[in-house]
Amino acid sequence: MVKSAERTVRILEALAASPERLTLSELQKRTGFPRSSLHALMRTLVELKWIEADTGSSAYGIGPHALLTGTAYLDKDPALPLAHDALEDLREEIGHTVHFARRDDGHVLYLATRESRDRHAISRVGRRLPASVTALGQALLAQLTDDEVAALLPDPLPALTEQSITDLTKFTDELDQVRARGYALEREQGTPGVACVAVAVDYRIPATDAISCSMPAGLPQEEIERIAEAVIRHTRKFAATLRREGIR
Repeated sequence: MVKSAERTVRILEALAASPERLTLSELQKRTGFPRSSLHALMRTLVELKWIEADTGSSAYGIGPHALLTGTAYLDKDPALPLAHDALEDLREEIGHTVHFARRDDGHVLYLATRESRDRHAISRVGRRLPASVTALGQALLAQLTDDEVAALLPDPLPALTEQSITDLTKFTDELDQVRARGYALEREQGTPGVACVAVAVDYRIPATDAISCSMPAGLPQEEIERIAEAVIRHTRKFAATLRREGIR
C-alpha cells in the first residue's frame, strides 16, 4: 500500500515536470516502475481524473483534480492574500513583473505573480524551478549554512542557460555575496534576457518565502540598485505585517 502511494506521487510529479504529455513507455523510463503496475496505477488515476489520457497518441498529462488540490493549497495559505497586496504595491512602484515564491527543498515553488505592463516575463504560478538558478532560491538558500546548502543541492548544479552557475563552490561564494548585499541578483541564469533581484521574507527562521522582481537583463546597474532598494523596502513591510498578524 505504501509502495503504491509513493508510486502514485512519483507518477504525478513526473507528469507535472514534463512540458509535454508522456506515453506509458516514457513514464516507465522516467520512473523505473514495472510496466504492469504502472499501467494499473495509470488506469486508476485516469478514472479519478488526476491524470488525463490522450487517446490519439496514448499519452498522459495532469488532470483537473490535480489542479483542484493545488488551488486548495493556495486558498489555505494565510500569507498569500497579504503577499498579493505586497506584490501589487511593489509592481505599482517599479513597473516590472514581481513574484512571491516558497522554497521546496532544493527548488522554489512560485505562488503568486503580478505581471509588468509590457509583459516581458511569463507568469510562473505553480511552476517549480531549481533554487540555484533563480534569485528567489539564492535569497532563500543564503539563509542556510554552506553545509545545509550542500546537503540540499546536487553537484554539479543544474543549468538552464549558459549563465547558470553549475559549480557548487562557486555557488556558495555567490551566496556569501547575497548575505553581504542583502539581496540576491542573477542575470540570465534562469531565463535568457532576464535579470532578477530577490529578498527573503523574514517572518520564519530560516526564511521559507521570498519576493523577486524580473526585469530586462540590459538595465543599467543604477536602475537595478533602485529596484533592489524597492524590493527590500516592500518585502520588509510585508514581513512586518505577517509578524503583526501572527502568521508563521
